[in-house]
Amino acid sequence: MRFLAAGLFETHKISLRAAALFATQQRWLLSHVALAHYFRPFDTVEPGVSRRSLGLLGPLLGIASRNTSYTLFEEAMKYGVLQTMDRPAVGGAPLAEPSQAALSLIALWYIQHFEALDLLDGGQRHVKFKTQGEGLLPVIQPVVTQGLLSCPELRAPGQLYTIFTWTDSGGWLMDRLIAGIDWNSPPLKDRYLTDIGSITYLAQTARLSRAHTSRKFAEAQSIGGLGWTGRPGRSTIWISRRFYEEYAEFQARKLLILDHALAAALNT
Repeated sequence: MRFLAAGLFETHKISLRAAALFATQQRWLLSHVALAHYFRPFDTVEPGVSRRSLGLLGPLLGIASRNTSYTLFEEAMKYGVLQTMDRPAVGGAPLAEPSQAALSLIALWYIQHFEALDLLDGGQRHVKFKTQGEGLLPVIQPVVTQGLLSCPELRAPGQLYTIFTWTDSGGWLMDRLIAGIDWNSPPLKDRYLTDIGSITYLAQTARLSRAHTSRKFAEAQSIGGLGWTGRPGRSTIWISRRFYEEYAEFQARKLLILDHALAAALNT
């Protein structure tokens, strides 16, 4: 979990604009859907990624409203995550495809997860994906997306997880808190100490405002998810065991989906 959290946190720094598109649970799922539809269209929606098709997919799959889906598409085009295809338009709207930069970012996301799985059993998943990724990505992305959409625990995670992941860039804060657990210190009762002692520092490392970070901290603190070991701002931040377990369960379920998708693709 520490390896995965640290990797996910560092990845967003590679392209802040692109990463921001995936920085909430809703946008994350919708982005996976858009990429899956690009590779293998959903049966009830016209082929190709466009403003229109994403506007249909969001409500159809119960992820987002049509307007929210439109907004994501427009921002993805604006920041170069999607680019116009040299193909005839559908319904008057030009088709789009993921940019090379976006494909490189999603490939890195997969590699990080396969590396985490390999840490568990000494496997070679990340090596296989690195060497065959160009052919594997179109095969596994639709399978992974279907797995994510079909898992209730991933679509509606725990209360503490939701505090962070359903607001802009809150997931980055959560990843940093988990990555910062100090495993060399003996755990307190139902708590884990972190290496973080300042909300300002936490905000700066996540490239977020202190006000936004403070609001998320206060929400999680109000239900016992985290707190200070001593005087606020003058001591170390702790996170609760429940917070850690919600995060770990979410990641574990996601890793299982990715593992099964890769295994199936390699066996075909």
